[in-house]
Parts: sequence; structure tokens; C-alpha cells
Amino acid sequence: MALPPNDSTNDAFVREVDEEYRREQLLSLWRKWGRSGLIVLGVALAALAAYLYFNSRTDQQAGKQGEQFSALLEEVKTGQAAKAGPELRKLATDGRPGYRVMALFTEADLLLAKGDLKGAASRYASVANDSSVAQPFRDLALIQQTRAEFDSINPQVVMDRLKGLATPDSPWLGTAGETIAAAYIKQGKRAEAGKMFATIAQSKGYVPDNMRQRALEMAGAYGVDASGAAEEKKAQ
Repeated sequence: MALPPNDSTNDAFVREVDEEYRREQLLSLWRKWGRSGLIVLGVALAALAAYLYFNSRTDQQAGKQGEQFSALLEEVKTGQAAKAGPELRKLATDGRPGYRVMALFTEADLLLAKGDLKGAASRYASVANDSSVAQPFRDLALIQQTRAEFDSINPQVVMDRLKGLATPDSPWLGTAGETIAAAYIKQGKRAEAGKMFATIAQSKGYVPDNMRQRALEMAGAYGVDASGAAEEKKAQ
């Protein structure tokens, strides 16, 4: 589900890794390309918006909120986020469930853009802790909350939150796994970080190729050879 960074960012990442595998450098790089995973948020919101649209045609209130949310997104895209803010807050507080979730994600995205990690994490937490929200969106919110809080929470908290989403059969393996690997790096646990990168590299379908390739290189940097499994998959 997570998208890799653009080619220039990836090239810079590889150059840095080739030069030196110091923890500080890797954490700095994670902070740069890790947040680019916000692109997945746009994809998820678009999918949810389409679902809500086709299921709201017989519901007048939902239809009005759909039009309202579309107008607010247009304002955000055209640089009028401040104008859209109060109405987004209203939707995030009193909107129908689907639009409330989308408003919260959008608010969090805007707060991240302003560097307000604490505010963004709060919005994500509102979704992640809401049992009435569909599980995929709660999972996405938990990942995004954890990434926003990464520098301010104990690495063990990161691992405890995301370990269930970083398994080989999880669609969130790439994003959650990289975040856990970064937490291991922060703890100085090189072997554990290498194993997590190897798990990502050996993914059988959930992780994009560029992300698997990056994980393959990182696994090798931490002493874990995942190339055999990766080559086997490539040959299939």
C-alpha cells in the first residue's frame, strides 16, 4: 500500500547508504522519505470518496456532505487551506462517518505540511482509536500516527504498535516494516533491523518492487543476505 519515494530521493538514499551505514544518517533519511508515504493517504481517500459517492446517491444528507468535502478539497489544492479549515473541522467533528474520517485524514495531512507533528498525530489517533471505523483505515491511521510521533516516543512503543501490521501476509508490511526497522536502528539493534528489512525484501506481492529493492540493500547493510529469496521471486 505504501508508495516509494521518487527516483531522485531513492538515488540519494542509495548514495548515502553506499557511503556509510551510521544510525544517524539512516534515521535522517527515514524522516525524509518515510513521510513521502503520505501519498498512499491520497489513494486511500480517493477510494473512500468514490465508495461514499456511489453509496450516497439515495441519501440527501450524505450527498450534500460529499459535495461539501469535494469543494473543501478543491480549496486545499488551490492553496486555500486556511479558508477550508473551519469547515473541515466541522466535518471532522459532526460529519457522517465516512466523511468524518476523510476530514480527519485531510486535517492531519495539512498539519504535517505545516510541521505540526503533534497535531497530526492527534487526528490520526482519533481514527485509529475509533472502533466504528473500518479496520483498514484504522490501520492506516495507526501507522501514520506512529510515523508522526516517531521522534518523540520510545522505539519499543513503535514496535508494539506496528508488529501486527509488519507480518509477511500483511498489506501494510512495507510501510509498517520500514518504520519498525527504523526503530531498531534507533535502538542500535542492527541484526533485528536487518531481519525486518529482509522480511520486506522477501515479500510475495504486498510490497512495491522499488521498496523491496531498497529493503534488500538495507538487509545486506545490516548483515542479512536476502538476495536469494528476492532473486527466486524475480525469476518466477
